[in-house]
Amino acid sequence: MISEKMQQMLNEQVQKEFYSAYLYLSMEAYLASKNLDGFANFFHVQAQEERDHAMMFFNHIIKVGGKVSLTQINTPKIDFKSPEEVFGDALEHEKFVTKSIYSLVDAAMAEHDYTTNTFLQWFVNEQAEEEATMDNNLKRLQLVGNNGGAILMIDAELAKRVYTPPAVNQA
Repeated sequence: MISEKMQQMLNEQVQKEFYSAYLYLSMEAYLASKNLDGFANFFHVQAQEERDHAMMFFNHIIKVGGKVSLTQINTPKIDFKSPEEVFGDALEHEKFVTKSIYSLVDAAMAEHDYTTNTFLQWFVNEQAEEEATMDNNLKRLQLVGNNGGAILMIDAELAKRVYTPPAVNQA
């Protein structure tokens, strides 16, 4: 049975993951409005991944005998100035999520909740990948500046991204 503290923290993470999906949908909408369909696709896929993450936490809570408590999802930022700002905000958000995952790992260890700790290790690795991806795209946009041709090349590359469900049996 899961402790009350872990149950509460995991439920908060469900909310954070759904908020992440909302945020990335907001970014997708902005980028689509600028006719940057590849960038929009990138964040569409990102939103799908975040919904998967939320459901992984949701299912884990149930699996360990906890009670899922869904809470309100705040409205994400909707106004952006550029693709560079979008990726900068996305990177900062992923860093926030990483800190949250680390706090969950710390709590699971303190609570001797080895099942949850094992579950969380996938997210530790996932967050390293998420931060690296956002950072890489941000740096490329910073490098090209306002060069429209280069931005369109990145856009074409990001259009090729396809959704792949998590490669774990936890979803």
